Amino acid sequence: MVATRGFLSALRWGVLALLGGATAALAQGDTITAHGVGTFDELRLPADFPHLPYVNPDAPKGGEISEWTAGGFDSYNPFTIKGRAAALASIPLESLLEGTADEIGAAYCLLCETVEYPESRDWAVFTLREGIRFSDGTPLTSDDVLFSYETLRDKGLSSFRAVISQIVASAEVLDERRIRFTFTPDYPRRDVIQAAGGLPVFSHADFEKNQRDISESSKQPYIGSGPYMFGAADMGRSVTWVRNPDYWGAELPINRGRHNFDRIRIEYFGDYDSAFEAFKAGEYTFRNEASSIHWATRYDFPAFRNGWVRKEELHDGNIANGQAWAINLRRPQFQDVRVREAIGLAFNFEWSNATLFYGLYERVKSFWDNSELAATGLPGAAELALLEPLRAELPETVFTEPAALPPVSGERQRDRGNLRRAAALLDEAGWTIPEGSRDGLRRNDQGHPLRVQILNDSQTFDRVINPWVENLRAIGVDAVNERVDDAQLEDRRRNHDFDVLTAHLGQDPIPGSGLQQYFGSGSTGDVFNAMGLANPAVDALIARVESATTQDELTTSVHALDRVLRALHFWVPQWFKGKHTVAYWDLFGHPDELPPYALGELDFWWFDADKAETLKKAGAIR
Repeated sequence: MVATRGFLSALRWGVLALLGGATAALAQGDTITAHGVGTFDELRLPADFPHLPYVNPDAPKGGEISEWTAGGFDSYNPFTIKGRAAALASIPLESLLEGTADEIGAAYCLLCETVEYPESRDWAVFTLREGIRFSDGTPLTSDDVLFSYETLRDKGLSSFRAVISQIVASAEVLDERRIRFTFTPDYPRRDVIQAAGGLPVFSHADFEKNQRDISESSKQPYIGSGPYMFGAADMGRSVTWVRNPDYWGAELPINRGRHNFDRIRIEYFGDYDSAFEAFKAGEYTFRNEASSIHWATRYDFPAFRNGWVRKEELHDGNIANGQAWAINLRRPQFQDVRVREAIGLAFNFEWSNATLFYGLYERVKSFWDNSELAATGLPGAAELALLEPLRAELPETVFTEPAALPPVSGERQRDRGNLRRAAALLDEAGWTIPEGSRDGLRRNDQGHPLRVQILNDSQTFDRVINPWVENLRAIGVDAVNERVDDAQLEDRRRNHDFDVLTAHLGQDPIPGSGLQQYFGSGSTGDVFNAMGLANPAVDALIARVESATTQDELTTSVHALDRVLRALHFWVPQWFKGKHTVAYWDLFGHPDELPPYALGELDFWWFDADKAETLKKAGAIR
């Protein structure tokens, strides 16, 4: 769901878009002054670009788009684990730099007019544009930027605090429009400007007036400088964000043809089927369809047959989302890699795809699936040079076998070959079925059964998880599909109180410090590192990725990291589509050719008043 994706992107503080490095620019003495930065290549767009190449610069403004998400909310603060933040709660906030949907590794000035830095990138000075205002009419100055950095550094999520403290040594206001960030000595320089420029900017005055604490849940939406601000809410059920008619940046080239809807409304539902029924009835207007059975069989309702609702399959060039069941390494029964591999062998994707998913999906195979960064085959010489010094911390299979792939199963749900392999692995790991056992469960030498609870808050996942549970029980694992409501799942996720649950572990095309949040030893207390991975070899390879200065170095180091992560078998990969499957009431327009890295329905689609009038005359909408 787009609303959820936006929320997660905010929590990742721009890691998905704010990517780093050098760019062609105007050299002034020993420094470079530029309108943005690019990682390994020059920026495609010159300083005087008229608009982003993939937008309709003449897109009309107006109307509403509405979507759904699951569960509820009780807070407007997405920067803490306390409370449940409303969807798009960070939408009012902007940053100094912003990425685009058609370039990898590019970040252009948004709040800033220019960024100045030496070739060494030991520091960077951002000069703010003139006339920036928060939605309450107060000016945004470099003091707000400094305050935001210090607030996130001191009270942000623990993994974020750890990362930003490694990157930035100090920040200093030079004047009302200029702020200087000095970067930590010896920290890799590739992403440092983007890390600083990607921080959301809060209103210092608003924090003081409302006595905000970023580490606490909050019933007050943020005041920001962005194109959208809080409109209305039915707490826990619906939230609406409205376009600011006085938005300071409406005429900027980077914003032309974007932020076209007057209102973005998110409706909350308790389950997938009730949300679908509400869509059929027109209670919301746009749906990013994630259910294969719905996509294949349930778009036969009157509004669809009448042509009032459209279905489209649109190209998606993004790295796959890395959706998988994460196995909680904090649990003692999952310490042995053979146990984890056995759990994965019992899931039959091929049967699920053919029987349950109508063949619409591909199996997730890598943390960088759908890209050239995914490891393949045996490690080559360049990878081995990185892996050999870490050999003592790694499974031998990293060196002797091709990069680990999910098992391929047969057409029958119970693939006997894979289940025999799983049973053998469990035997080797000391989980055996005692002779004369009445319950047929595997136990360790202390007599404790091997129990696997798969935490699940979705009725649509029952049909996928239950056959997996049956397969696990067939080899003596005490497996259960543990159904909870969404609030319970979120609470248990945050407290790491689970055996197995769904996570999204896909990574960026130019990964950097965000890897520490997902896989680093210092992030085991956060929600991003769902499995609680703490491995010195992984930490060392993350450092290699962060310090890569060329595309070749990056590709080699990511291949090595991907290979190691997959060999640890802490996930059971799920599935992805290399396309967006969307359905919407025929009220919207979008560019004929979408950019490769964003669907963009909340960004550069628009409301079509003529289409709306047609539906009104037909009695489809009011």
